[in-house]
Amino acid sequence: MKEILYLEVPTPDTNAVCTWLQQKWQPQLGKKIATPDGIRLQFSSPSEANQLNSELSIFVWSVQRTTYLKIFQWGEKPIREIVSIKQQLVKALREDFPPQYPAPPAIDLTRQSIFEALKPYYPQTVHFFQKMPHGEYDLNRVYWWEQRWRESVCNPQQPKQVIFKVAEEQTSRQRNEQFDLIYIGGALGVIHAAVMAQKGYRVLLVERLPFGRMNREWNISRDEFQSLINLGLFTSEEFEEVIAKEYLDGFSKFFDANNPPHLKAPVLHTPKVLNIAIDAEKLLKVCGDKLRKAGGVIWDETEFVRADISDRKVTVQLIDLTTQTEKQVEGQLLIDAMGTASPIAWQLNGGRAFDSVCPTVGAVIESGFAPEVWDSRYGDVLNSHGDISRGRQLIWELFPGGNGELTFYLFHYHQVHPENPGSLLEMYEDFFTILPEYRRCNMEDLVWKKATFGYIPGHFSTSNSDRTVAFDRLLAIGDAASLQSPLIFTGFGSLVRNLERLTTLLDTALKHDLLTAQDLNQIRAYQSNISVTWLFSKGMMVPTHQILPPQRINSMLNTFFGLLAAQPPEVADTFIKDRTDWFTFTRLALVAARQNPALLWWIWQMAGTQDLLRWLGSYWAFSFDAVKKLFLGNWFAGWLKKSQPWLEKQYPSLWLKLLSLNYQLKY
Repeated sequence: MKEILYLEVPTPDTNAVCTWLQQKWQPQLGKKIATPDGIRLQFSSPSEANQLNSELSIFVWSVQRTTYLKIFQWGEKPIREIVSIKQQLVKALREDFPPQYPAPPAIDLTRQSIFEALKPYYPQTVHFFQKMPHGEYDLNRVYWWEQRWRESVCNPQQPKQVIFKVAEEQTSRQRNEQFDLIYIGGALGVIHAAVMAQKGYRVLLVERLPFGRMNREWNISRDEFQSLINLGLFTSEEFEEVIAKEYLDGFSKFFDANNPPHLKAPVLHTPKVLNIAIDAEKLLKVCGDKLRKAGGVIWDETEFVRADISDRKVTVQLIDLTTQTEKQVEGQLLIDAMGTASPIAWQLNGGRAFDSVCPTVGAVIESGFAPEVWDSRYGDVLNSHGDISRGRQLIWELFPGGNGELTFYLFHYHQVHPENPGSLLEMYEDFFTILPEYRRCNMEDLVWKKATFGYIPGHFSTSNSDRTVAFDRLLAIGDAASLQSPLIFTGFGSLVRNLERLTTLLDTALKHDLLTAQDLNQIRAYQSNISVTWLFSKGMMVPTHQILPPQRINSMLNTFFGLLAAQPPEVADTFIKDRTDWFTFTRLALVAARQNPALLWWIWQMAGTQDLLRWLGSYWAFSFDAVKKLFLGNWFAGWLKKSQPWLEKQYPSLWLKLLSLNYQLKY
């Protein structure tokens, strides 16, 4: 028996493919015989009676809501026509079952509920959202977020203008409340806002949702959260109170049943990566209380409309969603923390607001899994249980929470493309269908606590200036800035790791009124050692309208994670936490290329020549930073500290630049 072909047919209707094989497809040669899962093709009998008949077995099966097909040859006699038969089959399949990128239907919620509107299209999603405490509200949010994202992706050259530069005489003459800092976005925004309020600044936080509601959970490690303790935002005791669960070990393992032996990998153990599950709502409450105690103000259920920026202030127009009344407020600086839905980020960066995105769906499940299915002392950092599915390599995350809860995420790395923006609703239909394939369970026995979902963006940075994160009197942070690792972390991890840098630099800028775009662009979470990792995420995306060998991405992931598993534990820990240095990164890349030479060709196919050249720019910036650290790292920080009294006073703008450089060397 010999495998001849393995491919994916991008449709969840496996029965339709089986019927097509049995009834419609007519092979050029061979006698077709129907089987329960496909067909057999018999060829002429061999001349010798003791020789086995040669035939092809073509069968299909379903997993991950898609269809896979294989051809095996049986018998001892070669089938000379096998190449032409294979080519004929693949061509006919691609014509009759092309890739599909469905969009959600247009719905009118004044005539029907979100459940009634979506049930014909996403029956499993509607069924299980109806079992959640706030299911109708959250499904409305899923639909709203997908529509907002699609609108931004499909019209990238004409983003809605929400930031306006105006002359001082054009600003409103009415009396508005005055603040130093106005944050738009209350999830990541409240963490940064609370720190700045404790420094004595008058802070306003604006949140579209009821404050404290989260559609994501957060995981981090102890050493990373320490930055919030060092800044005085949390005490060690308060940190322990917001921990929902701390697990013993985290696993990363990718499906390798269809990989050759040298592209299979053992489980990667990372016991100190994302091993702290944070009670996100409790953390937000603590930060909100500290913000208010320090004199800050929170306006929730309030939506950002536009901002008019003059040389002396920023005037922000808002709308109270509970009363539909307009509000106006003034400040010295506007902070955009709205994430991927941010119209500010799309305006500032035009057609290249984001280069990639991870559509992410999931849920917090209170109970219902049998004890032998999963030990809650352990987490799944990254896991795949199948190959490419309908143009996506689906990846799971599983994090234990408090009181026996389990938080699941299903996501994929995705190219931002106007014909295929990436769908949360399609992902949720996958999630509720294939969860039992990933972790054995009876879906009707599960007790659902809440949905977790969102679009996590990525930007392929080539330098510390090719991403616009600032305008005069405006600065973006978190997912809106999109300077986090394209591999593992979301804006939460990036913000926490960089909070000291962002806080110190922003405090310096405010003290010296350095609030122009040029000055504020010094305040960013960019790290050249993570900008080079975007090529890895590019290698995990299936380009729109392309069909890759189903096992391709799992082969790439097993190559690299198998390499990390063979290294000392601190190497994987350092790499995944975005702390790797130039020597370690370069060494690992060369070893991976030597172990799997096809890797470079695969990435070139998926990324293209233009993006490979862009990546060389990222690697050059990384190398140049390594040289700067080599020559400046031992003395620059000490000299800067000694020089602060006179340098900051006489040359504040230069001081801000040098302080930013010092953090760049540190990170």
